[in-house]
Amino acid sequence: MPVALPPTSLPDLFAAFNQLTVLIVGDVMLDAYVWGRSVRLSPEAPVPVVNVSRTEQRLGGAANVALNVQALGATPLLCALIGEDVGGDQLLERLEINGLSAEGIVRSGTRPTTVKQRILAHGQQLLRIDSEVETEADATENEALTARFAQLLARADVVIFEDYDKGVLTASNIRHFISLAREREVPTVVDPKKRNFLAYQHCSLFKPNLKELREGLKLEFGDPTTDRAGFEAAVARLRELLEPDTVLVTLSEHGVFAQLQEQKTYLPAHLRTISDVSGAGDTVISIAALCVALNLPVAAMAALANLGGGLVCEQVGVVPIEKQKLLLEAERLGTTLAG
Repeated sequence: MPVALPPTSLPDLFAAFNQLTVLIVGDVMLDAYVWGRSVRLSPEAPVPVVNVSRTEQRLGGAANVALNVQALGATPLLCALIGEDVGGDQLLERLEINGLSAEGIVRSGTRPTTVKQRILAHGQQLLRIDSEVETEADATENEALTARFAQLLARADVVIFEDYDKGVLTASNIRHFISLAREREVPTVVDPKKRNFLAYQHCSLFKPNLKELREGLKLEFGDPTTDRAGFEAAVARLRELLEPDTVLVTLSEHGVFAQLQEQKTYLPAHLRTISDVSGAGDTVISIAALCVALNLPVAAMAALANLGGGLVCEQVGVVPIEKQKLLLEAERLGTTLAG
């Protein structure tokens, strides 16, 4: 449950992160990389031949959110489906290596583990091979997932829904999970995708990006710098349909927008050298969830999430946020925790 009084200083806030447990439910993935050199085309087809020099597996999707939560000092608990396959074995191995619990992972003999394999040569990605299904979990899988969720919820201070439209989260189990969390007064934070966009009614915080907002509502509007009226009308429609406590919209190079009731906050992006935007959304939702769990004012939550998303964009590849770097940068910028 959220604490009654939020921390009043940045050091106290970051220390309080260490006391939180975060339940992350949704789509876990394994990001696989094959690096090599290519100096000739195949005689079989007009494609490059890649001589492999090394391979690597990394945690992706909801599992990368777990890494971000862990990096911020909190305890992540993953609840997800994976296959009884090599990809599933490798994913469980990566969880163990990273010190992440697998007690909420359900294995299925009928669906594969989502694996995204990238072939790279000379610093460029030549090909990506996705092994996955997007069909909804069957009754047996959903029953097992629901049991794990209910078990882990008893230890959670906040729940993150990490939805990549792979079928683990469905309109039915989303409603049930949010209902269970509301009964226990555990806040729910949502990183949505298109399929279940309108299923997350009465969540605590809903965090789409501009593209997801347009697709989820089936509305056309510009970004807030060119079409503020259209953008705010879309947010108003979202609030009408889902009735979330807070809406947080990431606006890419334009920063973030947050709204609680009639309180609206626009924050510009921090000017940075952008190396890679991959994983920025995972960092934003992780920071936002911890701030929600600690009952932080919306403006302060949005400021820290916006700052963290910018910091990880300076790194190459999908990497978790560096807690100490975030704290030092927030202090340097004079970030306040006041409402």
